[in-house]
Amino acid sequence: MQITRKKTSVVRVGNVYIGSGFPIPIQSMTNTPTEDIKKTVRQIKSLEKEGCEIVRVAVRNMDSAVKLTDIKKRTNIPIVADIHFNHRIALRAIESGVDKIRINPGNIGGRARIKEVADRAKERGIPIRVGINSGSLEDELLEKYGFPSPEALVESAMRNVKLLEDMDFEDIVVSIKSSSVNNTIESYRLISEKTRHPLHIGLTEAGLPGSGTVKSAVTLGLLLAEGIGDTVRVSLTSSPLEEVRVAKRILQALGLRTFGPEIISCPTCGRLQIDLISLTKEVERRLSGINKNISISILGCAVNGPGEAREADIGIAGGKGEGFLIKKGKFVRKVKEENLVDVLLEEIDDFPA
Repeated sequence: MQITRKKTSVVRVGNVYIGSGFPIPIQSMTNTPTEDIKKTVRQIKSLEKEGCEIVRVAVRNMDSAVKLTDIKKRTNIPIVADIHFNHRIALRAIESGVDKIRINPGNIGGRARIKEVADRAKERGIPIRVGINSGSLEDELLEKYGFPSPEALVESAMRNVKLLEDMDFEDIVVSIKSSSVNNTIESYRLISEKTRHPLHIGLTEAGLPGSGTVKSAVTLGLLLAEGIGDTVRVSLTSSPLEEVRVAKRILQALGLRTFGPEIISCPTCGRLQIDLISLTKEVERRLSGINKNISISILGCAVNGPGEAREADIGIAGGKGEGFLIKKGKFVRKVKEENLVDVLLEEIDDFPA
């Protein structure tokens, strides 16, 4: 299935572009105290190495905003300053050279303060992400709708977007996040029909990697398959590195980005006569860091294995203590089980990039 993305405008964040004409960039957020420059820089560099393309940092106070100057000098990927309640901190973060700011205009202060932030951002050529969360919805909208419904979240977002547009500010990215899978999906469906500003999608407070990965994959997978979403963040109660890994898997599974080999391996069953689980884990471990666009099948028996392995660039189909090496749908040779991983890796090394 070819995914057709909904047309959105383009926003530049440092050297990364967000919008329907560009690949969907992966974001994450540091969990270090931003004022601790060494720790924050170390984590940002680790995130960049893992594949993060835009990183957000919490700017809790003026000290954090000031320290952003040094953090920017020591890092490469675009930095987004996440700010609430204090417009002076937003102004100082902009002065420190960040590539984007994330605010909820509704809690940053009155119209004059919002305009001051918007004017300064426009002068510096940096975008603003209007970030609406179910936990920080305006009181009048909660009273109107009774709870943070998709309609309430979208009304809040559009109200804040219009506020910036009326100030002649157009470099806007919009996010609407809830901890509810269904509410998040419906919110983005609704707002995708109301704006052509690019959408930052994600499920907030998804939880630990097990359940959080499932909920994030369902939410992002459905939205992206419908063409909704221009940049993504997976929010997990875990290392931000894991957020990046999950986001890469979601985008690659949908064919929207390629980050390395695609491994296809079958479920285990009573027909297995080789140690398929250990074999697959070993191949995945040894392929870490290899960025070739190649599909690899690791299949465990002679029932479905040979046919399904033909769909991959390189594959193996297991037998009793051995496996068949298959390339582009053709059987090449038998290989003993203990040599399968080495032979497979040799073939992958020889495969054109």
